Amino acid sequence: MTGKFCAFWLLILCLFSCFGEGKPDMAGEEAVPPPEEPLPAPLRSPETDFLTIIAAGDNLIHESIIRAAFRDGAYNFDPIYAGIKALIEPADIAFINQETPLAGERFGYSRGLNFNTPEVMGKTLADAGFDVVSQANNHVLDKGEAGLFATLDLWDSLPAVQYLGIHRSREQRDTRQVIIEKNNIKVGFLAYTYGTNGIPLPRDKPYLVSLAEKEVMAKEIAALRPLCDFLVISMHWGNEYDHQYHTAQQTMAQFLAGQGADLIVGHHPHVIQPYQYLPRKDGKDTLCFYSLGNFLAAQDMPNTLLGGLAYIKLKKVNSQTSIEQAGVIPTITHFNASYTGFRIYPLYDYTEELANTHGRKRPQYELSLSFFKNLAQRIFGEGLIESNPFAP
Repeated sequence: MTGKFCAFWLLILCLFSCFGEGKPDMAGEEAVPPPEEPLPAPLRSPETDFLTIIAAGDNLIHESIIRAAFRDGAYNFDPIYAGIKALIEPADIAFINQETPLAGERFGYSRGLNFNTPEVMGKTLADAGFDVVSQANNHVLDKGEAGLFATLDLWDSLPAVQYLGIHRSREQRDTRQVIIEKNNIKVGFLAYTYGTNGIPLPRDKPYLVSLAEKEVMAKEIAALRPLCDFLVISMHWGNEYDHQYHTAQQTMAQFLAGQGADLIVGHHPHVIQPYQYLPRKDGKDTLCFYSLGNFLAAQDMPNTLLGGLAYIKLKKVNSQTSIEQAGVIPTITHFNASYTGFRIYPLYDYTEELANTHGRKRPQYELSLSFFKNLAQRIFGEGLIESNPFAP
């Protein structure tokens, strides 16, 4: 019995020993805390993109400009724009109104008020940095339907430049849409003119030129507006040589704002006019530059020598695009007394010495640096930009 008794108690001790192995000895050890809840992911900052637009007024190529550009058997307009490229090339998108057809030599060049320009002007504008060119203006039919098609041929040979306001066919008018996407921002463009100097469009081809007809404009804007973040309308309108925009311009601008245009770029008066913001029902504003004057021309009156480059900086936060900054950089068309040496200068680079040697300096004219500065200040006010906004 003694052996069986000892074996029994030995079994009991083994069982107690086994049950005790799973218990940790807590003396002198730190308790392990329960796992913490994961931290919430940090909020993403809004994605912000920027895009800059430069817009010029009338590139009006008179006969004297063409003559002055002819050297060594060829036309070269490049030097005219050399002093202004620093304001065109850096822009994400640069726009200009090409006031004259670019139909080439076989149609004859500009004489009087019947205009036509060597085709090489197209390459000059492209090399200067322009991305979008409007041909919707009153001189577009100066060389007839054939001159318009020759101009289309020229622009088709320069795919880096988008053209506006002229069309080969009804199908092209209805389907071709100009949208430029840069920096995650889509900018759409349309262009219209008040008329074509009384030259009627062919009855069977009313689509050739985009005229300012409200019903058509509303339809085209409605088709393009949903496809872009920002919509630009080029308008050839207004009274020539009048610094004040008139009621018809403002009425049309309000109509375009109501259709959803974000920016209106005006030209045709050949002198600068003010700009303004027009409120819209959707709570946004439409920025309207009524006239940017001449970018290049050989007109005689001192106020036609002062033009403006509209500068617009867009900001897109997530899906909402707005105007971050806007203003106007004044420019001067300079030439000498023999109508040669044409150059475009930003007003901030123009000097009193240049003004005193200008070809239109006459006793009967007020033509001085202070004249240009005062006129720019009077028209553009606080929107006047007096340095290169792209400079570091």
